[in-house]
Amino acid sequence: MGENKKSGFSSKIGFVLATAGSAVGLGNIWRFPYLAAKHGGGIFLLTYIIIALTFGLCLMTTELAIGRKTGLSAIGAYEKLNKKWKFLGILTTFVPFMITPYYSVIGGWILKYASAFVSGNMAATTGETYFTDFIASPVAPIIFFAIFILCTAAVLLFGVKDGIEKASKVMMPALVVLIFVIAVFIVTREGALAGVVYYLKPDFSHFSATTVMAAMGQLFYSMSIAMGIMVTYGSYMKKDVKITTSTAQIAICDSLFAIVSALII
Repeated sequence: MGENKKSGFSSKIGFVLATAGSAVGLGNIWRFPYLAAKHGGGIFLLTYIIIALTFGLCLMTTELAIGRKTGLSAIGAYEKLNKKWKFLGILTTFVPFMITPYYSVIGGWILKYASAFVSGNMAATTGETYFTDFIASPVAPIIFFAIFILCTAAVLLFGVKDGIEKASKVMMPALVVLIFVIAVFIVTREGALAGVVYYLKPDFSHFSATTVMAAMGQLFYSMSIAMGIMVTYGSYMKKDVKITTSTAQIAICDSLFAIVSALII
């Protein structure tokens, strides 16, 4: 990706939603709830919030600033800052190549369940063998995988402003509504209060170095740090957009999705 002077995000809200949309994903909705349950609930949540608002915020600000200053994606950006740092850009760029295949596979799974919901067959998805039967099929997983890839490619072909930004302005608000509606429904169910207390009340007897390491690992996974992603998004950031304010908004949005997702689970 070379110098970018012809395209970019048209507005600050578009940039924030698109970047938050990149950060919010499986790490927030699947992995964070699992780690929160495993590492003591409230104490893990407290540890993660502290790390996210300090260490995470600083790292994200740095990566966005590097991207905006250089106007380049990760490899070119680090090399432009210092030729000796090109290997850092290569390492960070390698990460998306590793995670794209399994993200795309899981994206196909999600489309399968979405199609069942839209067609009114949601009850069938609760069957014990539904998922196993689906992934064991020689054709169905590939079809949904291909559909997911094509949908993603279609968004990317429209570019940053007319593709990623417009899609994010629709999909992110929709996700916010869905997740909060589900959260309200879940916490009002009978017996839900016990889970809420475990999740929100810190128990310092569960705190250990393992808690910190788990929260730190989740930070990189959840906020898309050290993956070259934030550097690339920063390269499309307008010069008049305040980096610190935008970073805080992205980090808060990302963390809220993780926190509410864990509340649901």
